[in-house]
Amino acid sequence: MSIIICPGIHEPALTERFISGFSSLLSDRSIGNKTVDILVFPAEGFLALSSLHILQFLRDRLKDKLESPVIFISFSAGVVGAIVAAWQWQLLGGHVKAFIAIDGWGMPLWGNFPIHLLSHDYFTHWSSTVLGRRRDDFYAEPSVDHLTMWRSPQTVQGWWVETSTDISQTPVRLSAAEFLYSLIKRYDEK
Repeated sequence: MSIIICPGIHEPALTERFISGFSSLLSDRSIGNKTVDILVFPAEGFLALSSLHILQFLRDRLKDKLESPVIFISFSAGVVGAIVAAWQWQLLGGHVKAFIAIDGWGMPLWGNFPIHLLSHDYFTHWSSTVLGRRRDDFYAEPSVDHLTMWRSPQTVQGWWVETSTDISQTPVRLSAAEFLYSLIKRYDEK
């Protein structure tokens, strides 16, 4: 399985810190007995918005192995290019296991694959529900700065909110990195 990281428009060092903080939960970049291939789209400036560049990156790295399952993790402006690239990858016959948007506020998130949103505060979480209902999301509590969600997911505490149709489950307290790990583990097992 491959995890496709699509950064936003920010310093590349923040993405390195995100990967370090997130992969601290992965032992040797693996889940269980399986190796996880982490591919980072080298977004520079507005290329983060370009689904065509992200799709070309996928084709170059995966060599058109469409059967290879992928999970997208995108941040901020990178959500724009990543969601369209996920649709395009799927239209080509690719297997998108899940799409995870970190602070992708204001971006409609629809697709025929599971979509999850991590938000830096409750307002962003709440106001994003009008742009597409998801099953499992996370929001920071207490709220944090937008870039902190990307730079240090292991330090951001908050709530995993599970919603199934109109029935809400009891929220679970954990870090953003633990939430990401739980999602990836779930999709790796499927």
